[in-house]
Amino acid sequence: MQNVKLKSYLQLHFIVFIWGFTGILGELIQLSASSKTWYRMSIALVVVLIYAKIKKISLKIKQRDLLQFLIAGVLIAAHWVCFFQAIEVSNVSTTLATLSTGAFFASLLEPLIYGRKVVWYEVFFGILVMFGLYLIYGVSGGNFLNGMLLALCAAFLSAAFSIINGKFAETQNSAVVSIFEIIGGIAALSIYMGFQGEWTASFFDLTWQEWAGLLLLGVVCTAYPFVKTISIMRHITPYTVMLSINLEPVYGIILAVMLFPETEKMGVEFYIGAGIILLTVILNVWLKKIKK
Repeated sequence: MQNVKLKSYLQLHFIVFIWGFTGILGELIQLSASSKTWYRMSIALVVVLIYAKIKKISLKIKQRDLLQFLIAGVLIAAHWVCFFQAIEVSNVSTTLATLSTGAFFASLLEPLIYGRKVVWYEVFFGILVMFGLYLIYGVSGGNFLNGMLLALCAAFLSAAFSIINGKFAETQNSAVVSIFEIIGGIAALSIYMGFQGEWTASFFDLTWQEWAGLLLLGVVCTAYPFVKTISIMRHITPYTVMLSINLEPVYGIILAVMLFPETEKMGVEFYIGAGIILLTVILNVWLKKIKK
C-alpha cells in the first residue's frame, strides 16, 4: 500500500509539471479563452473515447451519476475559461501564482463535502500558501487586479472540482467519469459561445501552429492528466492533490520567464514565495504520514 501511495505521489507531481506548460500554451495560442477551452476539451474527449474503446470500458452509468458528472464538467470548463482569461488580462506568472489559493479553498470545502472535521494544519498551510502568494505578487507589482480576481475564481472552481472528483474516484472508473465530465463542459461552453456570437466560419480557420498547440493542450495537458488524476485520488486525498498542484506556478513561472523574459520577471519575492509553497507540500505529506 505504501508503494502504491508513493507511486501515486510521483505520478501526481509529473502531472503537475505537465500542467506547468498549460499557461505557456495559453499565452502562445492566440484564441479567445472560451475557444481554447472548447478545443481543449473536444480534443481530450476524442482521445479518452479512443482509450475507453481500446480498453473495452463500458460507458453505461446511472442517470443520477450522469447529472453529477455533467455538472462537474461545467465547473472544470468554467475554471479553464477563467484561467485563460486571467492570462489574457495579466500574465502567466500572476495567474499561476494566484492559483495557489486553491489549497486554502480546498481546506474549507473538503470538510463540508466529506463531512469531516476541519484539520488545523490544512488551514494553516492554506494561510501559508496565501502568504507565499502575497510575496509572489511582488513579481507583478500588484498591477493585474482583474487577472488576479479571475485566477481566484479559477482556483475556487479547481478546488471544488478536485473535491467532487475525489468522491467519484471512490467508486467510478476514471475514464468514464472523464468522458461525461468533458461532455458536460463542451455542452455548456457551446451554449455560452453561441450567446457570445463566437460560432463563425473563422472559428475553425486555424493555422498549423494553433492546431499543434491545441493538440498539445488537449492530449498531453488534458486527456492524460484528466484520467490519471481521478485514479490517483483513490490513494491520496483531494486536499493533498490541491496542495501539490500549488507547484504548478513554480514550474510554470520558471518556464514563462525562460520563454517570455520581457513580460515575465521574477524577483527575490518569487523565490521566497515559491519556497513557502514547496514547504507546505512537503510538510503536508510528512504530517499525514506521521498521522497514519
